[in-house]
Amino acid sequence: MKKKKRTLGKALMILMIAFFYLPILYMIIFSFNDGKSLTSFTGFSLRWYQHMLESQDMMTALYTTFSIAILATIVATVVGTVAAIGLSSSRKVIRNIMEQVNNLPMMNPEIVTAIGFMLLFITFKVEKGYVTMLLAHIAFCIPYVMLSVMPKIRSLDPNLADAAMDLGATPFKALTKVIVPQITPGIVSGALIAFTMSVDDFIISYFVTGSGVKNLSIVVYTMSKRVNPSINAVSTLVVVIITIVLLVINLAPVIAAKRVKKGGAVKRKRWVPAVAVCCVLVVAVAALQRGGITGKDRPFEGQTLHIYNWGEYTGENIIGDFEEETGATVVMENFDSNEQMYIKVANGEAYDILVPSDYMIQRLIEEDYLQKLDKSKLDCFDKLSDAVLGLPYDPNNDYSVPYFWGTVGIVYDKTKVDIKDLEREGYNIFLDQKYKGDVYLYDSERDSFMMALKALGYSMNTENEAELNEAYEWLVQCVETMDTEIVTDEIIDNMAQGRKALGLIYSGDASYVMAENEDMGYFMPETGTNLWSDAMVIPKNAKNPDLAHAFINYASDYDGAYDNSSYVGYTSANQEVMDDLSGEGGDYEGINAYIPRTDNENDEVFEYNADTKKIISDLWSRVKIAASNAG
Repeated sequence: MKKKKRTLGKALMILMIAFFYLPILYMIIFSFNDGKSLTSFTGFSLRWYQHMLESQDMMTALYTTFSIAILATIVATVVGTVAAIGLSSSRKVIRNIMEQVNNLPMMNPEIVTAIGFMLLFITFKVEKGYVTMLLAHIAFCIPYVMLSVMPKIRSLDPNLADAAMDLGATPFKALTKVIVPQITPGIVSGALIAFTMSVDDFIISYFVTGSGVKNLSIVVYTMSKRVNPSINAVSTLVVVIITIVLLVINLAPVIAAKRVKKGGAVKRKRWVPAVAVCCVLVVAVAALQRGGITGKDRPFEGQTLHIYNWGEYTGENIIGDFEEETGATVVMENFDSNEQMYIKVANGEAYDILVPSDYMIQRLIEEDYLQKLDKSKLDCFDKLSDAVLGLPYDPNNDYSVPYFWGTVGIVYDKTKVDIKDLEREGYNIFLDQKYKGDVYLYDSERDSFMMALKALGYSMNTENEAELNEAYEWLVQCVETMDTEIVTDEIIDNMAQGRKALGLIYSGDASYVMAENEDMGYFMPETGTNLWSDAMVIPKNAKNPDLAHAFINYASDYDGAYDNSSYVGYTSANQEVMDDLSGEGGDYEGINAYIPRTDNENDEVFEYNADTKKIISDLWSRVKIAASNAG
């Protein structure tokens, strides 16, 4: 019986180890994948490590992550240890109260702590950036250090310090020579926990940072919004760094003990090698991510441009090339939605360039958050496609210069979906029981309601509540009867791998899917679709509008636009770039998703209406609840 229990225990242990470590192994293997897919290995390559090392954004984030982790760990360890020792000598009532206060941040949901820090910095008008992130990390690391040190202090003889002072030691020597050595294991454990928590943190960092300062968690989150295998490379590098630190910490005492046996006197300071290794790594990363070209006459030398853009929405080289040409420094921050961007702008945060979508540009214009462009400083309009100029949200392009544009349509597996079904049913194919369990919906209230409204023959800009409710019922039927999976950007890689028959998708994402898998197609129903546009605008509180105009010109010119479009996959507003990428030998030759449809009278541009948006937001929440209940 005991033998069976031991066998069962070993099996469970192996399963537990596999559960934790197989995903890490999977990630490491795919960091050497030659292709862009995160699920299909196409051959060995170091291209993503090269991309990571060439990416200033990633290397800067690596430096920020480990420099903050080391500083936060040192400060939190010192403060937490001193606080724990001080509490051990306090009255019981005070000690109990402080222990409960210390436990509160660890028991609180991280989002509560994050919002608390954010409101604190906003209240005292502290500019968010590196310092605020460091202060927040120190604050949330201290309780973990105290929690690790307190049990060691309780296990000590309370008269130990008094005995040391009776023998002639000063209070400081009694602390450093008697107390601290006895509680070193607790201090080391607390420091390791603090270091790990700091490196790992995302939520608190996300809310307390600003001015373009990002740690690896934020960068990886941003990169994960679109297919970017550099995620695997940078994550593997972090695993290697942490592994090296742990090996040094665990092997150093063993080596020291062997030396002692051989007659050498070695002091057991286990934290010294760990700190040394971390410092070396930070210095190495700093050396990799810094640099620059000097000696060239550049018109904006020393100036800074603050851009607020969608994540993974710029080319690999455009930022670096612009900095080299102008001498300026570009600080790029990313948002996940137009609404998130709007909140920051409405709260007065200053950016030089925003890249919102059509309906949000309309709202920003109406609410007087944008300044008119100085067209005497722009030479880009003649290079742009006529189809993306003069759109309803800004008919004279007084406020905006198009960045990317496209449509929303149906990506489908040509081996599973009959094109005749698509032509006959249009969006109603999402209700066809033939494809039950084989359908993706995109988690976007705006585009999902567009699909439902167009399927019913209505305008996607309707203000009629009866029509909106009818669209709601259509979507509920879809999620309840079709086993529909509601997803976001994971649809890109999933459809590239042919995991479902069809799904609602943005044209730029469909371009990537079709380039990866020749069995995939893109279809836009004749009933119409969303002809969308994202454009560059300059807020009224921009600090450097001249540099903003220079960047708009650069991003709209051939080289910048080509780098953007070829890397991201969305359609360039630059006509020559669009022709070259879609023409013979281009990256998107023969891919119809890359060229937006402009000859269908049923296609529309979204218009902003606050009342309608509230209705749609509420109805979409109910659709997702229905989908959850159906699942």
